[in-house]
Amino acid sequence: MSIIDNRKAFHDYFIEERFEAGMVLQGWEVKAIRAGRAQIKESYVVILDAELWLLGMHISPLASTSTHTIPDATRTRKLLLKAEEISKLIGKVEQRGYALIPLNMHFRNGRIKLEIGLGRGKKQHDKRNTERDKDWARERERIMKHDTRSKPGTD
Repeated sequence: MSIIDNRKAFHDYFIEERFEAGMVLQGWEVKAIRAGRAQIKESYVVILDAELWLLGMHISPLASTSTHTIPDATRTRKLLLKAEEISKLIGKVEQRGYALIPLNMHFRNGRIKLEIGLGRGKKQHDKRNTERDKDWARERERIMKHDTRSKPGTD
């Protein structure tokens, strides 16, 4: 079940591989995410000391947050992956110029997981080509739908 999708990521990047990572969260963050108070649109993943960290994800605290915790909405959160996957990602990001982009947040067996994508940035002309292809697909569907309905007497 998806919680949040980052549609902007597919507009700005060619996504080549996807990985599912766990997240280290505090209790109030889990409750706020379950209430739908998170956004990953402006977030990104960095590699520090052979670990993956999520920066820029915003989680708005609930009004019922405990008084003894001080919620930090944009704190840096650690991502959990297997060591082999992390070393593979480190190699590709450092050598080939890829970026790690959060794609969506979802539930898996009651736990909150983050899907990250290994992507290469799109240039402006690539974005225009993608937009043109989407427009043509939409137009083609409209024409096909119109053509099948407008033929009278064809039974």
